[in-house]
Amino acid sequence: MNNIISINHISFTVNNLTKSVNFYTQVLNLKLLNISERSPQYSAEVTGIPGAHLKIAYLDLGGAKLELIEYLSGSGKKIDTSTNNIGSAHLCLNVSNIDNFYENFINSGGKTVNPPKLIPAGSNKNKKGFYGEDLDSNRLEFISEEKY
Repeated sequence: MNNIISINHISFTVNNLTKSVNFYTQVLNLKLLNISERSPQYSAEVTGIPGAHLKIAYLDLGGAKLELIEYLSGSGKKIDTSTNNIGSAHLCLNVSNIDNFYENFINSGGKTVNPPKLIPAGSNKNKKGFYGEDLDSNRLEFISEEKY
């Protein structure tokens, strides 16, 4: 069974926090809650990178939080996160009219992997879904709330 009962938060590592916040607020209409930075001591413990600190934006998913995390060095220089990843995941949102949402997503600058198609099996059988990507190629999964 693959039903999702509740999500407290989902986190993505991102290359540019400002651009990513703009993407999620403008393209997906999520609300920015706040942006904060973690201390170098905490960040070094979490990432294993001496002198690192983490810049984090929290966005509202409708009862849950989306964390966008950018790695920075003590001097503000970006750190290569290709081998240091603290919890990237895919984002799944239910939308009421998948076809309209798909058009709006494309028109707002979103990148998709496939157009909406029927889901053949599982708890979402006969609903439509498609995959998109954000600016950092994090996977975004959109599933209709209604069956077709």
